[in-house]
Amino acid sequence: MSSHDFWPIRTERLRIRPLAPDDIDVMWEWRRIPEVNRWLGLAPDTLDAFRERYLDPDRLAAMHLIELLPEGDGAATPIGDLMIKVGDGWAQLEVADQARGVEAELGWVLDPAYTGRGYATEAIRAVIGACFGPLGLRRVHAGCFADNEPSWRLMERIGMRREEFSRKTALHRSGEWLDGMNYGILAEEWAALRGQ
Repeated sequence: MSSHDFWPIRTERLRIRPLAPDDIDVMWEWRRIPEVNRWLGLAPDTLDAFRERYLDPDRLAAMHLIELLPEGDGAATPIGDLMIKVGDGWAQLEVADQARGVEAELGWVLDPAYTGRGYATEAIRAVIGACFGPLGLRRVHAGCFADNEPSWRLMERIGMRREEFSRKTALHRSGEWLDGMNYGILAEEWAALRGQ
């Protein structure tokens, strides 16, 4: 199965699909909000700079749009985005080929107008399911600033394990060194959580 055969992913309330170039302007709308972009690793300050960054083919290929499905007829509403960056696991040279493309880093952003309703949790659960299902990965991980409590609480809520709490290892664009947190989950841990 190619990595695109299972898109879009649908949940009870959401559709998650690969980001198209035409989606970049709507993504800018929530990513430019100060309470959102203060936590982002990449936060260009103009729409033109934002477009330039996200039209990069490699970056665009990793990005997905989270859409709220309409209750009746009508168009889905874009409410956030997420990154699925498939990469290699660390390996010794003799077995490096076996570690290619076996894990993914996740990242997500939700429009603050839609927070507090479980949409991010629903979207990340669905994406982790795809990572361990159709994508056939062995591990998923994500990180955040320790002060970004909503993100690390979401990771804990869905069953990810805290793997690292690092002291003042991340330089924030404010000039302050902040603590960082990294979480991960293995395919077998996800299956155990799901009772499979």
